Amino acid sequence: MTATLNPLATYGLFAAWAIHDCEELAFGPRWTRENLPRLRERFPGVPEAVWKAVEAVDEREFALAVGAMAAIVGSAAVAGGRSEGRSAFFQGALNGFGLHGLVHLAQAAAVRGWTPGSATSPLVVIPFTLWARGRLRRAGVLRPTRARDVAVGLAVAAGATVVSHAVARTVAPRF
Repeated sequence: MTATLNPLATYGLFAAWAIHDCEELAFGPRWTRENLPRLRERFPGVPEAVWKAVEAVDEREFALAVGAMAAIVGSAAVAGGRSEGRSAFFQGALNGFGLHGLVHLAQAAAVRGWTPGSATSPLVVIPFTLWARGRLRRAGVLRPTRARDVAVGLAVAAGATVVSHAVARTVAPRF
């Protein structure tokens, strides 16, 4: 027997993402700028090209990237709402969102302190993801998650981040 899916389980993805990204938007570029010398010293094996790319992201580009990501996450939430949670795009985005919360916690552990996104990950990102997956399960629409799905979820989250920053870098000079 399937239960009715609470729309918050689908549309709530966008709300949870917005709360989380407010933390990243408020602190991300400044934290990076202030901590880049320490990060370079702590992680000498990271290629210089990576540090240069990170250093090149200013507040405006970061805000535009967040806007581009809003379009992606919002589209996933709408796809989830319209399909009553059955959308593979929505479920993949939900899984990627939750997994990216774990990445934030791993980043904080690696630097031995707070990083942008690490406060809302255990308070919003991970709990919302688990709650929404539970609602999808009760409604009988949650797709089984295999190890391959975890890898794909992380890859999609990383890809969406790269696309968002590419869009921002393209649009930023026009502003």
